Amino acid sequence: MSMYDQDLEKNPANHVPLSPMSFVERSAEVFGDLPAVIHGQRRYTWAQTRERAARLAAALHALGVGRGSTVSVMLPNTPEMIEAHYAVPALGAVLNTLNTRLDAHLLAWQMAHCEAQVLITDREFAPTMAHALQALRTEHGREVVVIDVADTEYTGAGERLGSLDYETLLAAHAPVPTLVGPLNEWDAIAVSYTSGTTGDPKGVVTHHRGAYLNAVCNAVTWTMPHFPVYLWTLPMFHCNGWCFPWTLAMLGGTQVCLRKVEAKAILDAMAEHGVDHYCAAPIVHNLLIAAPPEQRQGIRHKVRGMVAGAAPPAAMIEGMAQMGFELTHTYGLTEVYGPAAVATPRAHWAEQSLSEQARLNGRQGVRYPLQEGMTVLDPDTMAPTPADGQTMGEIMFRGNIVMKGYLKNPKATAKAFEGGWFHTGDLAVMEPDRYVKIKDRSKDIIISGGENISSLEVEDALYRHPAVVSCAVVAKPDEKWGETPVAYVELKAGATVTEAELVAHCKGLLAGYKVPREIRFEDIPKTSTGKIQKFVLRQRKGGANQG
Repeated sequence: MSMYDQDLEKNPANHVPLSPMSFVERSAEVFGDLPAVIHGQRRYTWAQTRERAARLAAALHALGVGRGSTVSVMLPNTPEMIEAHYAVPALGAVLNTLNTRLDAHLLAWQMAHCEAQVLITDREFAPTMAHALQALRTEHGREVVVIDVADTEYTGAGERLGSLDYETLLAAHAPVPTLVGPLNEWDAIAVSYTSGTTGDPKGVVTHHRGAYLNAVCNAVTWTMPHFPVYLWTLPMFHCNGWCFPWTLAMLGGTQVCLRKVEAKAILDAMAEHGVDHYCAAPIVHNLLIAAPPEQRQGIRHKVRGMVAGAAPPAAMIEGMAQMGFELTHTYGLTEVYGPAAVATPRAHWAEQSLSEQARLNGRQGVRYPLQEGMTVLDPDTMAPTPADGQTMGEIMFRGNIVMKGYLKNPKATAKAFEGGWFHTGDLAVMEPDRYVKIKDRSKDIIISGGENISSLEVEDALYRHPAVVSCAVVAKPDEKWGETPVAYVELKAGATVTEAELVAHCKGLLAGYKVPREIRFEDIPKTSTGKIQKFVLRQRKGGANQG
């Protein structure tokens, strides 16, 4: 034993498990009088936000929620969604943010798979969630306690699905004394579902340590100051808002909520509240560029945007610059808590042509500071590829900002972590300056408006039509959405079906954004063993790009 080990053990004074809950408590303590949340006419300071989250924690505890329990939420970007990110982990429970674009049966499957005990749902989604709850009962034999949110900024219809009202519940419970972190920082903080690369939904389980570190990384990577004003254009159901609910708590920032992403609403909020940071998929940035110039009047301060989901094209970088917005390109996956790599700008890039700047900024970049490793490896040999910008390999991560694994799926977890690295499934090259550049997405995934679409899931829907004998779905470049699914279909001998009929068929089985925008009735290229050659389809005129 070294002398540096003798009588120098860990104790509560010198070692505390890392958890983003500490950020919430700190801001309530030292920045309690500062604004934390703005939503329409509602305003909450950090002290008030912490109290509301503590009341929610008390209410959930009274409903039996504790360590290892799952709380599902079907919420837009509202104060209640922020509060759930603070209250649920404080109980040692696991937050499951549901994608508001999914269909009822998939939502029911997810809630059943993660064994949700409580559902907090906004009345805007009542029609879908009513069907989801019915499916949860009939198809999975499960019941959940339902808490309804009646947001003052929502004026549409929507029935109550449960017996508990969110605000009434908060008023009925005294706040818990402290939003404490877990005894073990390896404890799960969230479970988020992703299609992954196989088409099967996977529950990505993340932990308190990783959430804490990535929240810090967001601030460091973006050089965010104290007290930023952040606009919620990114859905918080995406990887827990890329950990930004906790980043903003760390910095004592102001979170401006937004129920619906529209150019005018975004620009109005920026002008009215002095928003200086926001995150979004490329489609949202393009919305702002295309907005009438008069809608941008009143924005006289520097605005910084973060983009992920697809590389920003030259037109986007130029358009943002003309607006005076500064764009940062990040890359990541749900399995690494959202963004875990960044195309960190170098000073000399500004001397390059616009097209070269776009190329440099469009790369996936380098690992976040607190992520131990990001590289390009040969997936068969696990050997590093040379940094020549030519040799293809697979992007892989390792470190503290990597998921625990996939819920109830040890086979997929083991496969994802083969060789001591997390395999992303994205094919890329390492350039001479050690920046990574994706050359081809893993073949099963299409990214449309920042949403992952499994081509296998779309193909499965097409195969359910009695006229279809063979089909393949690939990505097609789209100016608005980045990519959209295009389907190639072969029909059974003697069968007939129109494009409109197949689209209608898919709409009955898939969420709207997953439905193919175009169906082509063409012979599908296959190998001698009958395996479909999707790379040939990607090369066809008007089809998807290879890189």
